[in-house]
Order: sequence, then structure tokens, then C-alpha cells
Amino acid sequence: MACTLQLQPRLFSSLLCDHLPLSTKPLGQLLSYTPSAKRALVRSSRTLCNLADLIFNGRNSELSSNSQRKRLRPGKVSPCLHVPDHIPKPPYVMYHQSPGISSGPEIHDVGGIECMRASGRLAAQVLEYAGTLVKPGLTTDEIDKAVHQMIINNGAYPSPLGYGGFPKSVCTSVNECICHGIPDSRKLEDGDIINIDVTVYLNGYHGDTSATFLCGDVDDEAKKLVQVTRECLDRAVSICAPGVNYNRIGKTINDHADKFKFGVVRQFVGHGVGRVFHADPVILHFRNNEHGRMVLGQTFTIEPMLTMGSTQPVIWSDDWTAVTKDGSLSAQFEHTLLITENGAEILTKC
Repeated sequence: MACTLQLQPRLFSSLLCDHLPLSTKPLGQLLSYTPSAKRALVRSSRTLCNLADLIFNGRNSELSSNSQRKRLRPGKVSPCLHVPDHIPKPPYVMYHQSPGISSGPEIHDVGGIECMRASGRLAAQVLEYAGTLVKPGLTTDEIDKAVHQMIINNGAYPSPLGYGGFPKSVCTSVNECICHGIPDSRKLEDGDIINIDVTVYLNGYHGDTSATFLCGDVDDEAKKLVQVTRECLDRAVSICAPGVNYNRIGKTINDHADKFKFGVVRQFVGHGVGRVFHADPVILHFRNNEHGRMVLGQTFTIEPMLTMGSTQPVIWSDDWTAVTKDGSLSAQFEHTLLITENGAEILTKC
């Protein structure tokens, strides 16, 4: 999942933050960009639009600090899993590159659309299977092994593996982890929530999806966060169609999250996906004034991340794991969409 910042700096996918200094580290290490005038405008409008969010962040941070739930700590990370030589690999693996975001949207012909449907369908099936494994006592490393095996059994490559140095085949983000959690030896506990983020590379096309699952007896507040995050994604998908402004996605998500006083993470965004893992457009999940319209035959992800408290991420020393600053819970859902004449087709749906 990581791209070096030797290209023009950009925001993209769940992979970028806008609050750290520029670096030549891989994308997961990165999380930064130098704002162009365009990005500066977004940041400025974001500040004006979200004063209420700052107030609510301060209030809800107490809930997290008073919680009996233990904060996450890094576990032991096992060696990378092997992918058979006969399985085609994305270029960033074969050439040991740290890819950046590709300029221009992913727009497909009839053959490309069928390939996207196939990769999206497999990603959805893998995610559904991974969700059935979630239970107290299971390690996230065991989830990674199961996901890895199912993907290669279907002749596909697990896209995160080797992306800018990411060491695993799936992202597992537990409790306050916003995204990019590295599977390790930590056992899931009763009451946890966990986002599992699956991307597969099949026949030259990536399918990208994620969902947040409940582990055991989860409290009502956490269940509500997960439910509302899913609703934010569903509502955003429902407004997509040719000619629709991308910025309607962010408004739709932000409006719904505000009703329940949940925060919307701004540093991680959706992205074009298809023949490359990450491409234009950047999909912002918060209110913004970005320009651009959806195009027929285009594929991209929407992947809102909501929190119960602070929306500010802190990056662990592994240069990937992003957790909420105050330890408050975070949830995420993601789909890959195809823009059609009738709206949006969800490609990552079983």
C-alpha cells in the first residue's frame, strides 16, 4: 500500500495525512503533502465548516479517557507470506517500486468493466469470509493467513502485500485504529470492533473493499458508530451517477455523521482504483469545495472513517498504523463503485 513521495505530493486513499512534514518515506510512512493552492482552499474551507467538530472532539475525548478498554499496543508481526510464482503480481511488487497516485481517472471499456466486476466480486467474497472468522481469542495474524490463502487459491494477488513495504496481505484495524493496522499476534477481545480491509489483484485489476465487524458482546455506543458509518457509505453511494460532483459525497457523509455527533476523519480519503491500486480522483469524505464530476465507466472507492472522539490520527513507529489521538473508537466501510447510466454499481458486493 505505500507509495514514495518523490512524485508531486497528493492526497489519496486511506493512505495519506495532511498534517505531517514531507518525507521520502513510503506512503504509509508518509501521510503528508505540500498543499497546492487548491489543497489550501480545501483546508481553509474545512476549518470554517467544522468548528462544531472541534467542540465535539473535546467533549467526547473524555469518554475515551474514562473507558475501561485498554489502548492498542503493537504485537509481534510474523514474516511475510509467500505468493506462488504463477500468480501475476502488480508492477510495484515486481519492480520493488513505491507507487504514487496515478493521474487521470480509471475509465474502462466493456472488457475492463468485466475484469473489475470479477476482482470486486472476489474481494467481497474474501471480506465476507474474513468477517466470519472474527471472534474473541483469534489473532489478526490468523485473519491475515486465512485471507492470504483464499486470495491465492483464487489465482489473485493480495494487493497490500509489498505495497511500499507493507508486510501483510490485509489491513486489520482494531478499536481506535483508523486504518492500516498491520496483522500481528494480538488476540481479539470480547467487545472489540475490527475493520478488515481487503484488496485483490485479479487479471490485472484491483478490487478494494472493507467493513467493520463486531467481536463478541459489543456495547451499544460502538454498535451505533459502526451502524452510522455503514449508513454514511450507503448514502454516499446512492447519490453517485454520471455528472454528479465528487464533493457531494463528502457533504452527504458529513451531514449524516453530524446527526449522531460522530467525527469524520479527513486525512484519509477514497480514490480511483482499477488497473492501478490508487488513481484520481481523490474522494474527500468531509464537506469540501473540490471540483470534478463523475464519468460514465469510471471506478473509484468511497471509504468513510468515523470516530467517537478525536478525528486526528497518530501514526505508530511501524509507519503504517493510524490510531485516534485520544484512543476513541473508529469505524470504516468501503466499496469500489462503477459509474453507470443508472447511477453507481457496487462492484464489491457478494
